[in-house]
Amino acid sequence: MPIRTPFAKLLLSLAVVGALSACTTKEIASVEEPVATPMSGQTNDPAPGFEKVAAGSEEDFILNVGRRVYFAQDSATLDSVAMATLDSQAAWLTRNPTWLIKLQGFSDDSGSTTKMETLSQKRADAVMAYLATKGVDTSRMWAKGYGKDRDVRDCAERSCKVQNRRVVANLRTERDAT
Repeated sequence: MPIRTPFAKLLLSLAVVGALSACTTKEIASVEEPVATPMSGQTNDPAPGFEKVAAGSEEDFILNVGRRVYFAQDSATLDSVAMATLDSQAAWLTRNPTWLIKLQGFSDDSGSTTKMETLSQKRADAVMAYLATKGVDTSRMWAKGYGKDRDVRDCAERSCKVQNRRVVANLRTERDAT
């Protein structure tokens, strides 16, 4: 039955507004959302949801230090950005001496399989050598080059391929079998 009078439309609108205003989600929201930790406004404030990451944990390393460094095409030379990340990694590893670190080197698809495997190993070795110069004991580290077999992204664009030219530092509690 259609509503024909303006008064009836007004009453219907008020009824809908009244019904909606009676609804509240405060109880549900307080259960679903954790209370936000007060932020100081500093750039090193933890990301929401990561306030309780334990110092010295693998999550701490990943979130607060960074575990990837990138390389130019056909190069195993560390640039200033990579060295800054590695300086942070070395400092963190010095503070947390129980962790071992596996350095995994990768490449893009810009050459033969053999060439890319060799290059990815050189990249991992370069990272290991740099960390050693910063005081990380070489007995805590090992390096493995994987070539182009483990792409982050399968792409043809130059800006995309850089994501595959990397070394990833993975924390371990013991050495891998191989």
